[in-house]
Amino acid sequence: MDDDFAVRVTNLHKEFVLPQHKNTSVKQVFVNITKKNGKVTQKVLDDVSFEVKKGDFFGIVGRNGSGKSTLLKILAGVYTPTSGGVEMNGKLTPFIELGVGFNPELSGRDNVFLNGALLGFTRKQMQAMYDDIVEFAELEPFMDQKLKNYSSGMQVRLAFSIAIKAKNEILIFDEVLAVGDEAFQRKCLDVFEQYKAEKQTVILVTHDMETVRRFCTKALVLDSGKVLQMGHPHKVATTYSELNLNEIERDMLKRDVGLTGNNLGLAIHYEDKNSKKTALHKCGDQIRVFLAYDKSPDYRYFAVNIYKRSGEHITGFRIFRR
Repeated sequence: MDDDFAVRVTNLHKEFVLPQHKNTSVKQVFVNITKKNGKVTQKVLDDVSFEVKKGDFFGIVGRNGSGKSTLLKILAGVYTPTSGGVEMNGKLTPFIELGVGFNPELSGRDNVFLNGALLGFTRKQMQAMYDDIVEFAELEPFMDQKLKNYSSGMQVRLAFSIAIKAKNEILIFDEVLAVGDEAFQRKCLDVFEQYKAEKQTVILVTHDMETVRRFCTKALVLDSGKVLQMGHPHKVATTYSELNLNEIERDMLKRDVGLTGNNLGLAIHYEDKNSKKTALHKCGDQIRVFLAYDKSPDYRYFAVNIYKRSGEHITGFRIFRR
């Protein structure tokens, strides 16, 4: 078998069996004693297959609920798959959830060694890394304080510092840029630049498509537990952005966004050049405006104004009543 892969996922399926009701008191046990506790099977991952080569900076993107977090937890060994397989060719350091492995009653110093032990490092190895971890996290004055007194930003800085300093052959990061201040995020980006130059194997989950385009050598997009697309990060980022636009448009049409002044008997909608009703438009699109109104109010004309989503006014015109 070839030995150039870091992670290989084959026909991965994951399902959760969820009870429809739960007895949380003695009274409920007796009330529900004659009822069958029906269960619902929720399919989270459906036949997911991909391979990460050694040295890849691999991006995983997808809308909320697409199965990204479940996939990462299977890769990290937190969950076991319902079926399918995961092969790891190297030791793994996961950074998939803030606070996992931390004990709030212990000091920052003790939590460094606790996390190191969970990652498979000896105390001697962690002692050699300790100063670098604290320096990167910029938490030296606070290391003897209990972790429960840390802010969420301080905790994520400490966790990220441990992950990058006590690194293994494969690193997993989940939304690491979604927390922390601007200075910390710049520090993360500098680390990613270094990883990419060093051909460090990284699996990154993010909603930031600029990060995907900038760092990833390959990416995939998950949608409803399936691999919708895999390949060049620029194409994957475009597909993900289109997914979000389509969902926003469906939601806007469902809520009849564009219908204004209903109490005045006035409604408006838009169609594209193919006569398809739409609510979002790109620069250069041709659109037609349809206005419906009650004949009874005494309107002389109607004004239509078009804005960007940011609120910037694009154009406007009047429609005189016939």
